Amino acid sequence: MNESLDHVARIQREWARERPDLDVSPQGVIGRLHRLAGHLTEQLCVVYRRYGLAEGEFDVLATLRRGGAPFERAPGELAAFTMVTTGAMTKRIDRLERDGLVTRRPSESDGRGRVVALTPAGKELIDRAFTEHMRNERRLVDDLPPEAAAHLEALLTTWLTRFETPRRPES
Repeated sequence: MNESLDHVARIQREWARERPDLDVSPQGVIGRLHRLAGHLTEQLCVVYRRYGLAEGEFDVLATLRRGGAPFERAPGELAAFTMVTTGAMTKRIDRLERDGLVTRRPSESDGRGRVVALTPAGKELIDRAFTEHMRNERRLVDDLPPEAAAHLEALLTTWLTRFETPRRPES
């Protein structure tokens, strides 16, 4: 038998042989999503690196940019939007500030707080990088037929709501 199996199918087959008492079918979904996420992340990072950015730095710049003018947020807000610790956020902001892409200043509404803002160079860079990022994501999604991509998006949206509470759109 010269059957071709993907990595996850090979693992499932081995576990089914070793532990026939367990249902290993969930690995078919979880294992493939996990592996696919790694492949997709690598493909996305290719674009970020072209602009001298790591994935987290791209995320910070994109979060500031999509917030609209004046393109600024508090560091804690950035950490919450990007789902990292405040310590990790500080390191990202330090590098972006060193590269002239963001500035930090005292908050006008909270005397003890700080605000991180895009510089003109940061705005220009994220606009270029995000344009290429969207082309790259389109290329990746176009590997699926449009109906399959829409169905997958609906399934993932439904599943994600089991872990994250949807929020009302900000006006």
